[in-house]
Amino acid sequence: METRSSKRKRLLQAQSESHTDIDRITHLPDAVLHQILLLLPIKTIAQTSVLSKRWRLLWSSFPDLDFTTLNPHCMSCYYFDSCGGRSSVSPNPNTLDCISQTLAARQRGSDIRVLRFRAHLGFSRLNGLIRSAIRHNVQDLDIDVCTDDYFNLPRCVVISESLKALSLKFRPPGFRLPPSMVMKGGFQSLQTLSLSHMVFYKKHYLLDLFAGSAFPVLRKLTLDSCCGIKFLDVGCRALQDLTVENCFQLHGLTVSGPRLERLRVVSCFESSSEKSWVKIIAPRLRVMHWEHNAITETSCLENLASMEEAFIGFFALDEDTRAEKYKSVSNILSGLSHAHCLTLQSQCIQILSNNHYSTISLHPFHNLKTMKLHTVLDKNNIRGLLCLFRSSPTLHTLILKIITHFKAEKTKNELFGSLILSICHSRHGIKRCGITCPALSRNSTGNLDHKLQVLPATPQGHSNSRDPVRRHEIRSQMMGFSWASSNAKLAFH
Repeated sequence: METRSSKRKRLLQAQSESHTDIDRITHLPDAVLHQILLLLPIKTIAQTSVLSKRWRLLWSSFPDLDFTTLNPHCMSCYYFDSCGGRSSVSPNPNTLDCISQTLAARQRGSDIRVLRFRAHLGFSRLNGLIRSAIRHNVQDLDIDVCTDDYFNLPRCVVISESLKALSLKFRPPGFRLPPSMVMKGGFQSLQTLSLSHMVFYKKHYLLDLFAGSAFPVLRKLTLDSCCGIKFLDVGCRALQDLTVENCFQLHGLTVSGPRLERLRVVSCFESSSEKSWVKIIAPRLRVMHWEHNAITETSCLENLASMEEAFIGFFALDEDTRAEKYKSVSNILSGLSHAHCLTLQSQCIQILSNNHYSTISLHPFHNLKTMKLHTVLDKNNIRGLLCLFRSSPTLHTLILKIITHFKAEKTKNELFGSLILSICHSRHGIKRCGITCPALSRNSTGNLDHKLQVLPATPQGHSNSRDPVRRHEIRSQMMGFSWASSNAKLAFH
């Protein structure tokens, strides 16, 4: 007869064995397991399908398919020469077969959240992969491919109601978009669009593609290294972030976004174009990057009252000395008069210092608190610096980065003194100032916080005490300057 004590031990042992046999991970919800698998490379995720029927179903319904981790160097199997030609190297069949088989084996009704792949493949195979992804209601489609012939974007992509993010990067010979009438009626759910290395063959194709009622919910648009774009008009109502880079053939850019907050235009416009223009109307624009762009014939920046930070730099040739060019630069700077932080590259300072610019007025920066200037240590640039300082009555912090090295010690000290003098003679009291000058003390810096402090920095392996003559020369020259503010104090360390 079993005693009460032995029965209790038997039940405890059976309970312990039952807990040991429980597979707690397998019994987690699908959404939780998918999130855990997302941390692994896709090859490892596929290998879990051999564990059991449960894991096989998890793999066939896995929503985030990133095949770039399967063969990250697959795009290196072909190269491009300087003329855009491509070497005749066969694509990797294993990668393409894996993508095709994965899409074909998916459960019916299991949607794809993300599909990302890089490959070198033909028109028909790429068309089949895209159509298969659209049938599974893909939300984020990221493709970086090279095709052997021209590729026509399937119409099913344009009319897809599930697609929210689309990134296309095609190598030569390129691809063609559907007719503009089809494009305007499609992409009703698209929120992010990125087009890279595209070739557009119709001269005026993008003139009104992104204007008016097109792309009703598009929030982020990126155009990078796209050839054939002459005129671009962007007026999407919901657009918040716009980036246009390396579009060297661009002649005209019009941006009018009621919700646009960030604008980045880099290395665009033809410098030889005689009828180039830029027009920006964005009442909510907060951040603007305008870098290495050729100076357009006309510029118009309107209603930028929400501007917080602007970075401006030009790519100017020696022949860009016409009055229209200087007026265009002045219009851009005047349009940024509401900015709180302004960064100007050396080309801007040189243009403001030019004699032709003296007849053009610069609109005051009444809200400007911080100014960062990259300038050449040249006496001819002092006029441009003074012009900026006098146009910034509320300036609080000034950061100057001197980017030129000089051999003559006397010339260096004279130019540095003139630079400091232009700061002190401005019509306001600057409270903080930083000066980085590699030509002085190898890496001199200065900081101003209610008093001017010139702090020769100590380079690695050097000591300030080894160069007392240089510090004495700078101090002697600066002590002879007159001060615009009686509250300023000069201190040497």
